[in-house]
Amino acid sequence: MTEIQRPGALYQQVAAAIREAILSGEFAPESLLPSEAQLMARYGVSRPTVRNAIAALRAEGLIDVRHGKGSFVRAAGHPTLALDRRIQHAPGGRFVMPGGDIWSEAEEPSVYRTRTTKATGRLLDLGEEEELFCCDRLLIAPTAAAAAMHRTLVPFEVAEKVPALAEDPGQQPTDLYELLAKAGHKLWWSETVGARMPVPDERSMFQLPDATPILHLSRITHGTDDRPLILEELRVGADRAEAAYRITADKQPTRRRQT
Repeated sequence: MTEIQRPGALYQQVAAAIREAILSGEFAPESLLPSEAQLMARYGVSRPTVRNAIAALRAEGLIDVRHGKGSFVRAAGHPTLALDRRIQHAPGGRFVMPGGDIWSEAEEPSVYRTRTTKATGRLLDLGEEEELFCCDRLLIAPTAAAAAMHRTLVPFEVAEKVPALAEDPGQQPTDLYELLAKAGHKLWWSETVGARMPVPDERSMFQLPDATPILHLSRITHGTDDRPLILEELRVGADRAEAAYRITADKQPTRRRQT
């Protein structure tokens, strides 16, 4: 029996001891943990204490509980999908995304009207309740067993000035870029990457294990005078994907000498 001598609630002490055994390699990744009875005997505690300890480790993402099979040490793993986030100019005024071919659409895109929230309004430099065209796409990457949700938000006031965009706001992002460029915009993009825990629908959609966050990428297409024109949001499981970027150095503005 391994003696428990740490401060704190008893189940936390047991969880800490199991955690140490996992991190030390005693319980290897993908291996089956000892049964509840074996853990009770090992640590000299009751069944409820063992179950609370397992629940705590599950919430941390250290173990997976597989119904009918037991508790398994979760493999640290490495994301199987690298998201190339570059945008490139192509002949004929077109745009391409080199990493775009890893995805296929799982179903028909959903195009509808919506309004800005506090968060999307801030990114688009608009107030709340401003009208938007929205297009949702459920994407799959079969080779990586990964799914993602891509959303495009286009303000009405932007679409009204580009008739072909207003007629079909559900076009692929690269096609929207081309329409905006032909309308006279000199485009550039900014992007932020965040992580958060999924809501139940996202966890089910992306088939996420316990305690797994999602990556939330927000890309803004800027036009003339740096004005935000389009907001794109991509959500994907953080255990399946990582974002990759090419970074180039901008020229430092020349400082004017004071005379």
